[in-house]
Amino acid sequence: MKLAIIYYSETGQTKELAEVIAEGMRKVGSEVRLFSVDEPLDEAYLSACDGVVFGTPTHMATCAWRMNQWLIEERASIPLAGKLGGCFATAHYAQGGSDSAILSILGMLLVKGMLVYSGGSAHGQPFIHHGPVALDAVGNHYEDAKEMFAIFGQRFAEKAIELFEK
Repeated sequence: MKLAIIYYSETGQTKELAEVIAEGMRKVGSEVRLFSVDEPLDEAYLSACDGVVFGTPTHMATCAWRMNQWLIEERASIPLAGKLGGCFATAHYAQGGSDSAILSILGMLLVKGMLVYSGGSAHGQPFIHHGPVALDAVGNHYEDAKEMFAIFGQRFAEKAIELFEK
C-alpha cells in the first residue's frame, strides 16, 4: 500500500508531525513518502498512491496560503480523484482556527474527487473527527499530541488497506 503525506512547514513542526503520521502508517506495513510543497514531488509515486494526507500550519484561521496555492494551482498533474484523503494542522492556540484550516483543505479534497477520511468517534479515544491538531503554545499539548498523530496515521493506513488492497 503506497501512501503519501504532502505538507507545508515554516518552523519544522508541521514536517515533524508529518513524520509521526508516517510512523503510524508504517506500523501496518504501508510504504510512505513525505513531500514538502516547496520541493520537487515525485509525481509517479503520488499517482500510484491510494491515499494522501495533507498537513498545514494554521494562518488567520485557515490553511497556510502556500498549501492552498499548491492545491489550487500546482497539483494539476497529480490525479487525486478516487484516493483516500486526510488532513492535519499545527497551531498556537485552541481557538486559533485549526479546525477551519483542516476543513478548508478537506473541502478542496472533496472537490477534487477524493474520499475523505475521518475516524470520528468510531474507533474510540482519541476522537479525531476532522484530523489531528497539535498546539505549541498550550502547555505540553504539542508533545502529548504526537501519540494521536501516530494513531491517526495507523487508522488512515488501515482504512486505505480496507478500501484499496486488491
